[in-house]
Amino acid sequence: MENLLKKIDYNNIPNHVAIIMDGNGRWAEKRGKSRKFGHEKGIYSTIDTLNACKELSIPYITLYVFSHENWNRPKKEIDELIKLLYKNLKNYLEVIHKRNIRIIIIGELSKFSEKIKNDLVFFMKKTKNNKSGTLTLALSYSAKEEIIRATKNIAKKIHSGESKIKDIDYNFFQNHLYTKNFPDVDLIIRTSGEKRISNFLLWQSAYAELYFTDTLWPDFRKKDFIEAIINYQKRKRRFGNI
Repeated sequence: MENLLKKIDYNNIPNHVAIIMDGNGRWAEKRGKSRKFGHEKGIYSTIDTLNACKELSIPYITLYVFSHENWNRPKKEIDELIKLLYKNLKNYLEVIHKRNIRIIIIGELSKFSEKIKNDLVFFMKKTKNNKSGTLTLALSYSAKEEIIRATKNIAKKIHSGESKIKDIDYNFFQNHLYTKNFPDVDLIIRTSGEKRISNFLLWQSAYAELYFTDTLWPDFRKKDFIEAIINYQKRKRRFGNI
């Protein structure tokens, strides 16, 4: 691990890393266990990754926890996922708060029960003034729905006369997204060998570097995260220039 850390260029740390945490179910099935077992083990990977982000002083990390499409899974698995998420957020809230980390939750929270929705809002309010970093959890999230939502909100402003068509530019549109105050994504990491971004932060990741690893999420650790950062630092980011 120390040899890996020596390869890190601390002058080229990404501002915003987004992770598609994939492979919990397959990891469990390979071991003859239930998918729930895989989701439970994936929590340790999440903690390890957040610790690595803290150590590298990465200011923004976004985790794709539960997609809008995940609602199509069997009800039992959905209930287990939501229960596990809720339990761990409550358990680690004070740790996150003491580390001065702000929690932001993006997605269609209306789909959750009133109790969970109210607690998620409480988690955000409790940590809203924290300054050391921002942990964003994408829950019931769809990038396409986010863009449609922004478009509808802009249309309402145009219709009411609050804004004019000439006002619409990159920044105006971005200010209507969930992530309006965040920097664009620099690096997207996806585990499990799948090579797609699955409706995740489409607008925000227009120029993101993509890193795919065959490692299933429950096996993903700090070492794997460091390797992804080192790989990112070897890239030449041109943003359309020569």
